[in-house]
Amino acid sequence: MTATIRRMEPRDEARWRELWDGYCNFYEREPAPKVADHTWKRMMDSASPVYGIVAEREGDGVIGICNYIIHENTATLTPICYLQDLFVDPKLRAGGVGKQLIDWLVAEMKTRGWSRLYWNTKENNYRARGLYDKYTPHSGFLRYVVNNN
Repeated sequence: MTATIRRMEPRDEARWRELWDGYCNFYEREPAPKVADHTWKRMMDSASPVYGIVAEREGDGVIGICNYIIHENTATLTPICYLQDLFVDPKLRAGGVGKQLIDWLVAEMKTRGWSRLYWNTKENNYRARGLYDKYTPHSGFLRYVVNNN
């Protein structure tokens, strides 16, 4: 299943919100409209380091989303890209759309001269890890999170 990968546009908002809610549910997180509003506004703001791309297929519209952040770091001379959210419509998975979204970011990394592209996933997200392992071995790092509740 071939999709067209392109930068997110204002016309994608309704479908992005549907897929975003699906992403939140997948990670057992209650969709929060205020967070979605804030995230969407940042992706539409050209001054923000938060970006989005979509996978669009003729006849189906937007079938996948990818939100990413470009940021500085202390280990390289150029920025790095954090692929924060990747989600493909569950009815249309296993057709290569996730790979197309990642491949777009890899090409963008090379074009823009970013030092690195990285992402996280749950240890038991075996389906996604089957794809991710084709790009690079697991880094071996563990993630620790302190929340401000």
